[in-house]
Amino acid sequence: MSLCISLRPLERSRPQKLEVIHCVRGVISPLLANIYLHWFDKAFHRADGPAHWAQAKLVRYADDFVVLARWQSQRLREFIEGKLERWLGLTVNREKTRVVQLTEPKASLDFLGYTFRFDRDRHGGACRYLNLAPSAKALAREREKLRQMTGPDQCHTPLPELIKTLNGHLRGWKKYFSLGYPAQAHRQINSFVRARLTYHFQRRSQRGYRPPQGGSFYEHLNQRGLIIL
Repeated sequence: MSLCISLRPLERSRPQKLEVIHCVRGVISPLLANIYLHWFDKAFHRADGPAHWAQAKLVRYADDFVVLARWQSQRLREFIEGKLERWLGLTVNREKTRVVQLTEPKASLDFLGYTFRFDRDRHGGACRYLNLAPSAKALAREREKLRQMTGPDQCHTPLPELIKTLNGHLRGWKKYFSLGYPAQAHRQINSFVRARLTYHFQRRSQRGYRPPQGGSFYEHLNQRGLIIL
């Protein structure tokens, strides 16, 4: 839900009117979504809501949410759609809405940058465990961000300053994606950012940038202070 609030003056003898207008990707949109959908939370958890008669759990961030239940009944779906569309006047994006049974083979759920799925026991046992790791879309967004941070417009940025900026960004990304089993995703980003910096070093030098004799670019970047996730 992308909304923003605008104060539009009316007649001088009358107070200003608070009006909500459509605003694509407004900065205040998450706050407005939390305020507006607070009433959906209240209805969901009240005595006659699905939190009681369906034992369902609602996990929501702004206008993105997941409803967890052992059985996704027609009554539960009608409650959600009725409250959102008829009661609150919102539109459910049915292209992004689906029912997932995570216990089925190869089933997965993407939410807030993470992919949730059941994986087989790494020790070869018959049991499966719930795994969460950065999603493919989250990794693609991070690679695009790193391309921008090491692009041609950064050729005049001093290398220590560039690496310091990258380190701050990578620490923040790692802190968010620290749940579950993110080691494989961390290795992918480590490899990608080092490949980007190697290309960046060579691009900004007319003679071709080379690491100190006897060393590799990987060692050279470590010596310059680039962190490892």
